Amino acid sequence: MGERLRVAVGVMGNVASTLLFAAPILTFSRVIRKKSTEEFSCVPYIIALLNCLLYTWYGSPVVSLGWENLSLVTINGAGILLEISFILIFFWFASVRDKKKVAMMIVPAILVFCVTATISAFLFHGHHHRKVFVGSVGLIASMAMYGSPLVVMKRVIKTKSVEFMPFYLSFFSFLASTLWLAYGLLSHDIVLASPNFVGTPSGILQLVLYFMYRKKGIMEEPHKPDIEKNGEKIKQQFQTLDTEDNNGKI
Repeated sequence: MGERLRVAVGVMGNVASTLLFAAPILTFSRVIRKKSTEEFSCVPYIIALLNCLLYTWYGSPVVSLGWENLSLVTINGAGILLEISFILIFFWFASVRDKKKVAMMIVPAILVFCVTATISAFLFHGHHHRKVFVGSVGLIASMAMYGSPLVVMKRVIKTKSVEFMPFYLSFFSFLASTLWLAYGLLSHDIVLASPNFVGTPSGILQLVLYFMYRKKGIMEEPHKPDIEKNGEKIKQQFQTLDTEDNNGKI
């Protein structure tokens, strides 16, 4: 019964994580449509990519015993593909300054994964020690991933607008964290459960903020004066004055 429950929770966790990884599709469809990254940040997607890389490696037979954590490999493997797609789209439409920021973050993230994979594969012997090492690095990455929305939450509180904190991303983040927390506890794997002790409260806080400020709606850009229209009016006024002057001379 316990094993069936663990597998069932793992399957539900996979579904929730799939929805979490796919949630930014709506955000990036907006980026593509407007051809601008606006005020969106690429930081959560880079950290999420590192997290997916580490946990795919954690679930592989090199680190884990056989395919005991196959669920991790399947969902994080899909996450890698999605996060790379989002980062490439962000990079394509970002300003030159933001492109430099993305490059400065993506290179260290890839290096961290490569160093972690190399050390665990060649310097550690036995699945237990490899799991502890990779899991410890993954724990830090996961806590960073679940903590990254704090930047967005600060903006929500400051502007009282949830425009740049999509509801589905917050909801699926909460749902996935809760399910993987349960999976980790049922598997007696503290490495899997630990980061979700941060992710679950973070998801709850995001949802609370969303429902507090959702009635404010999307921030409207201040209306800019129509220079061309005003220019035409001024031009017409001058033309009228010139016509009156000419008629007066006649």
